[in-house]
Amino acid sequence: MQKKKEQVLEIIKVFDTLYPDATCSLDYKDPLQLLISTQLAAQCTDARVNIVAQSLFSKYKNVHDFANADLKELEQDVKPTGFYHNKAKNIKNTCKMIIDEFGGKVPDNLEDLLKLPGVGRKTANLVLGDIFGVPGIVVDTHAKRLSGRIGLTKNSDPTKIEFDLMKVVPKEAWSKFCHQLVYHGRAVCNARKPACEQCEIRTWCDYVNKK
Repeated sequence: MQKKKEQVLEIIKVFDTLYPDATCSLDYKDPLQLLISTQLAAQCTDARVNIVAQSLFSKYKNVHDFANADLKELEQDVKPTGFYHNKAKNIKNTCKMIIDEFGGKVPDNLEDLLKLPGVGRKTANLVLGDIFGVPGIVVDTHAKRLSGRIGLTKNSDPTKIEFDLMKVVPKEAWSKFCHQLVYHGRAVCNARKPACEQCEIRTWCDYVNKK
């Protein structure tokens, strides 16, 4: 465990040089927009979500607009992100619950966020970290792939990976480290053919050193 903690500290030093300003790649202006965009991002690229969200948030400007939306119409509005039946239903019901149970405001704690339809730990932790400044581990496809390759987890279940990373990543770095994993995953450690020879964290990567 101690070795992994030291390994992560060295990786963070490199990441802070390579990706000092790593942030969420979803475009948003308020907590609700980030929450909805993250729901739309399931099985969809952030780039596509940003395109869809631009027109979506022009049409539906607040939690009441989404709660009162015609479901069939909302489905068509989010259709390009895939799985649009479930996503539209979850967004509408999420906004209803925010109004009915949380005074019209996106909750600022994990327990309440997880009560919202279609909101899992990944979405909740992203909202907490990026909106409310509450450190959280966000396990998306990049974090899952890289943490496994580096050797920070042996698990494939996102929740188990989250708790593995919580043990070895300093708490104050949780949110930013996960954004940095996304940046590194896109730039260097891609899914099909990681550019290991160009990777500046290869010294601390099991995937490289076990070849």
